[in-house]
Amino acid sequence: MKREVPLIITGGLGLLMILSFFVPHQLISVPADFFQASVIIVLAFSYILGGANLLRVNFDVIYKRQPNWIFKIVLVASLLATIIIGLVEGRGFLNEGMRSKWIYDNLYSPMQGTMFALLAFYIASAAFRAFRIRTLEAGLLAAAALIVMLGRVPIGNLVSGWLPEPMRLGTLQEWIMNGPQNAAKRAILIGAALGVMATGLRIILGIERSYLSGED
Repeated sequence: MKREVPLIITGGLGLLMILSFFVPHQLISVPADFFQASVIIVLAFSYILGGANLLRVNFDVIYKRQPNWIFKIVLVASLLATIIIGLVEGRGFLNEGMRSKWIYDNLYSPMQGTMFALLAFYIASAAFRAFRIRTLEAGLLAAAALIVMLGRVPIGNLVSGWLPEPMRLGTLQEWIMNGPQNAAKRAILIGAALGVMATGLRIILGIERSYLSGED
């Protein structure tokens, strides 16, 4: 029963959520809405659990003076300060004039922008390694990437400004993004959706049991 009960609950709830998309009756829609709201509540508690685990791990590093423990102090202090300020200000803590809003605009957003700016260099390095032209497909990929990157910056239009409009880098990159790129992206999304559906059906039917103590 230790495994049968979770399988029955998972299968029943999965079928209920599927039926809620096709059966517009309150006997189905009301329980489905209740379970969807319950999931949001569980997610809220998961944030609390994640924050508690973050504090536990970092307090252990600080106590044992492990490498980079100074940075852990900054992390813990920032986390606690943000939580306390948010709790004191209550609802509307992100409205104009609030201290939480100031922290978000002047501390969090600049740091987030800095992280994305640093990621650009790692992406460029990874692209250099990935675009080693050894096959025809790799050559087409490298050419398309070069056109898109140059066509999205002002220097691309300056370099190709003397060409006819359909041959300019800006026009070419728009065609690549709207045509081949969109087609490939939609194919990937369709494949991912089919994979999610297949995994969901395997869980509902009890074929996939990895969530039961690692059981295959």
